Amino acid sequence: MKHSRGAPYHPQTQGKIERWHQTLKNRILLENYFLPGDLEAQIEAFVDHYNHQRYHESLNNVTPADVYFGRDKAILQQRERIKRKTLEARRLHHRQRAA
Repeated sequence: MKHSRGAPYHPQTQGKIERWHQTLKNRILLENYFLPGDLEAQIEAFVDHYNHQRYHESLNNVTPADVYFGRDKAILQQRERIKRKTLEARRLHHRQRAA
């Protein structure tokens, strides 16, 4: 991970964090919060979901936590094994039906 700075007051150079803020804002505005603790809990739940459960296409469809803790390579290898086994099973099934 590398720290980089963008031009002040220029949101185009801050694209990733601006997109994250937009996603957070859209999620938070879906409900009304009557206590500050409710809003804080909802933000905490969103951040947890975003980092630990939501797959990110830019990270090869793994979570940021998986990448941070180095689990991404093992997950991608396991997915590749499952994909190969599924393709083999489909080919076998297709050959059996064609015969």
